[in-house]
Amino acid sequence: MCENKDTALAVQSEQLNEVMAKPTGGFIESFRESYKLASVLAKSSLVPQQYQGKTEDCALAIDMAERMGVSPLMVMQSLYVVKGKPSWSGQACMSFIKAKYGDAQPVYTGQRGTDTRGCFVRVIKPDGEVIEGTEVTIAMAKSEGWMSNSKWKNMPEQMLAYRAAAFFARVYCPEILMGVSVEGEVEDMQPSQPQKAPDPFKTEVIE
Repeated sequence: MCENKDTALAVQSEQLNEVMAKPTGGFIESFRESYKLASVLAKSSLVPQQYQGKTEDCALAIDMAERMGVSPLMVMQSLYVVKGKPSWSGQACMSFIKAKYGDAQPVYTGQRGTDTRGCFVRVIKPDGEVIEGTEVTIAMAKSEGWMSNSKWKNMPEQMLAYRAAAFFARVYCPEILMGVSVEGEVEDMQPSQPQKAPDPFKTEVIE
């Protein structure tokens, strides 16, 4: 029984090595091939657990990987679903920025543990040009209502960096996100309910 399981894992590993060793653009020529590949990945225990048994999610990851020119496994490790919407991890967003510009770092400001604590992303381009993204602060997080997300209370330094990376990417290189949200945005930035406009034809009765 154990030998059969080891053999199955070996076969899966061999298939995945062929699939994930290179970007998908070179071998996905049709939707049928893409879906077939997704079926293989969904059956594998070597892919992230959230993709196991979910062919459709694997197909989405493959499509994203093909458009980005990267490995499907890289996308699967960095893309997850929150409230039915895909989101990049904050770490992945920062990695995308570094891959595009090379020298990119989060810069912290203010005093740790206070509302003045903040972070922004600074990029130094090969020609020496410096680009600095929008600064995100704890005061901003409180004002925008983001603190209701427990992550802002439990790991504020990390969330500041992730949100700063998301802000930078949306302004200076939105193409790297492929229209996908970044970790925390789906939870923190839900659109507010629009107020109902008064009926201009309704007359008020004055007693």
